[in-house]
Amino acid sequence: MDKSMVKGLVIGGIATVVLGAGAVTGYRTITTPQNADVRAVRELKETVVTPQKRCADVAVKHQAPVKDDNRVAGSVIGGLAGGLLGNQIGGGKGKTLATVAGVAAGGYAGNQVQKNMQEGDVVVTTERRCQTVNEKSQKVVGYDVTYRLSGKEGVVRTSYKPGATLPVKNGVVDTTAPAVASKS
Repeated sequence: MDKSMVKGLVIGGIATVVLGAGAVTGYRTITTPQNADVRAVRELKETVVTPQKRCADVAVKHQAPVKDDNRVAGSVIGGLAGGLLGNQIGGGKGKTLATVAGVAAGGYAGNQVQKNMQEGDVVVTTERRCQTVNEKSQKVVGYDVTYRLSGKEGVVRTSYKPGATLPVKNGVVDTTAPAVASKS
């Protein structure tokens, strides 16, 4: 054999090995799935509690300010009326006793009437009343995704809601969130 033939055989052998290895790699790339089919997606939620201040205007009744705390006017007017009525009863010492009793009873009655009137005298004002209320809401924190890859089903958790497929890298489902295109 001459040298050129040996060179040709060596170069041909090397080319065959390189082409064969490339073909095997290409075949693996072609036969390895690039995506897994999504079968089901279930949202994972957590309850979020947010305190909020709620205020309302409320009508509040207060007793009106009293000008006569000791109810002197009611006692005096009642005493006079009671004394006049007591004076109409009996005669002599009985008349005097009836007048004194009428003054005492009338004074007490007048005092109580004024007290009831003062307690019933109210002023209505509007006051703002506030309280903290905890608002509860649901927040999606992830997704459990059931997928089918090479005839087998599996479940992965993702931070994003997938579409109809999930990407596969090196024969394993990739759960990395897709990059969001920036707006220029």
